Amino acid sequence: MHSKKIAVLGMAGLTALAIPSVAHASAGKSVTVTVMGTSDLHGNTLNWDYFKNAEFDDGKGNDVGLAKVSTMVNKIRAERGADHTLLFDSGDTIQGTPLAYYYAKVEPITQTGELHPMARAMNAIGYDAVTLGNHEFNYGLPLLATWIKQVKAPVLGANAVDAATGKPAYQPFVIKTMKVKGEKPIRVGVLGLTNPGVAIWDKGNVEGKLRFDDLVKTAGKWVPVIRGLGADVVVVTAHAGDSGLSSYGGDLPVENAAAMVGEQVPGVDAVLFGHAHNEVPQRFVTNKATGRQVLLTEPAKWGQRLSVLDFTLTKQRGRWTVTGKSSTTLNTNTVAEDPKIVTLMKKQHDTTVGYVNKEVAASKDELLAAESPYKDTPILDYIQKVQTETVKKAIAGTADADLPVLSLAAPFSRTATFPAGPVSIRDMAGLYIYDNTLMAVRLTGAQLKDYLEYSAKYFAQLAPDAPVDLSRLTNADNIPDYNYDQLSGVGYDVDVAKPVGRRITGLSYNGQPVSADQRFVVAVNNYRQSGGGGFPHVSTAPVVYNAQVEIRQALIDYATETKVIDSADFAEVNWRLTRDGKPLF
Repeated sequence: MHSKKIAVLGMAGLTALAIPSVAHASAGKSVTVTVMGTSDLHGNTLNWDYFKNAEFDDGKGNDVGLAKVSTMVNKIRAERGADHTLLFDSGDTIQGTPLAYYYAKVEPITQTGELHPMARAMNAIGYDAVTLGNHEFNYGLPLLATWIKQVKAPVLGANAVDAATGKPAYQPFVIKTMKVKGEKPIRVGVLGLTNPGVAIWDKGNVEGKLRFDDLVKTAGKWVPVIRGLGADVVVVTAHAGDSGLSSYGGDLPVENAAAMVGEQVPGVDAVLFGHAHNEVPQRFVTNKATGRQVLLTEPAKWGQRLSVLDFTLTKQRGRWTVTGKSSTTLNTNTVAEDPKIVTLMKKQHDTTVGYVNKEVAASKDELLAAESPYKDTPILDYIQKVQTETVKKAIAGTADADLPVLSLAAPFSRTATFPAGPVSIRDMAGLYIYDNTLMAVRLTGAQLKDYLEYSAKYFAQLAPDAPVDLSRLTNADNIPDYNYDQLSGVGYDVDVAKPVGRRITGLSYNGQPVSADQRFVVAVNNYRQSGGGGFPHVSTAPVVYNAQVEIRQALIDYATETKVIDSADFAEVNWRLTRDGKPLF
């Protein structure tokens, strides 16, 4: 999709006003309006785990999906009056489950004309505005454009701008109008902001087409416009956490800037935010310019929670003014699924269940991922084997054909299993849960050492005689499992008794020490190559392979071709954890 076309699409209905609804003034001319919010739905429509082929169960009692959200939304509309409630979403909607994947890649809505399951469900529930998350860009701009057309609610992203013109590529905001009997209507403005990290994480889809501006500066530009158009309440829906920190370096604007928007932009009443997958029922920050309190809330993920924000407005000098505000999060496990949504989703849900349960190979043994974060396991070696073979085949006959091919992979799931016997697409998708594509870069021995040292920050430092507590060994400094990369094709130890930066020992290739200038081709996923996780060298290294092959699909294709998964063909313990040179396990 060309950038000019994106800009035209986005500017349409810039100041669109919703169909008026009705609110009623109470004594003292005060009115309460309610904003409900979801975020990070990630393709969850029903309370179902496609990887386990069973009802969702995370062991904590949480439920997921828009069918649960729908019941809760209907309840609140009935209690508060549908005429003075609104429903917004803060992004990451169309990626994250096999259901979403199926209608993006197996039977893409861009080719079939089928209504995307998330559009189908959100339209039925009646969302008033939806904001773009970073994962909206995973499947490319044409699919995103198709989805936006299918969603009845305006889809917002004020800081996603046309790279050539600097104009908004998507609708920046919308103003919703509520009629008040015998009084001036109340107008609620909502500004949508997406995440600047898209420029890194989906570089292949957006480079040269879209630019992602600073959330605070963008809000500073648009909030006065929204106020100028008569908004009595301004809510920012931001696909950004509230920590003020970023997972990336470089010159990109701050990733998790939700609280910064509240603190630095005058005129914002509340920020409904997402991205971090946390539950924040209610948080207040003080605006530095006005001294006013700004309300923040985040409804966790996957439809597990619904944020509910209440605004009290009082008539002052002929204008509605916000005189009170509060928020909470409601647990969707307290309600049943809305049968209307369940019925609506049945066909697409059943199609997806049939797809993921298709058998692709048979495994000779049961392979488990539970120990993958701290041991070299056969199931992760399977990923390494497929990545290595795919890259080797692709670079045959090129200038890099004689270089050793290594592979990087991270333990995405601790619950993944290849059962002994039939292995399905569901098992493959449970092992490789992200929609990453395969790339390969050229690195030197010195760069490999730096990379592995950076990765080894994942482990806590162990004293010489301290007991090994697996619950504390990994995830040091809150580093997630997906940011611990293991390297296959070379041998090395990770000495967890040593401080960060001095942990990698015995780095060798074919039994010989790796020299600093030795060259390797390294298979890596596109998230990591684009800078995800901030690993050294990989984002600036020469790219020798980038055919846009999805790693999950490569696993499925390899299994389908070989028919048998035999760990004897690929399992090799080439790294281990040590303490002062002695094996930890």
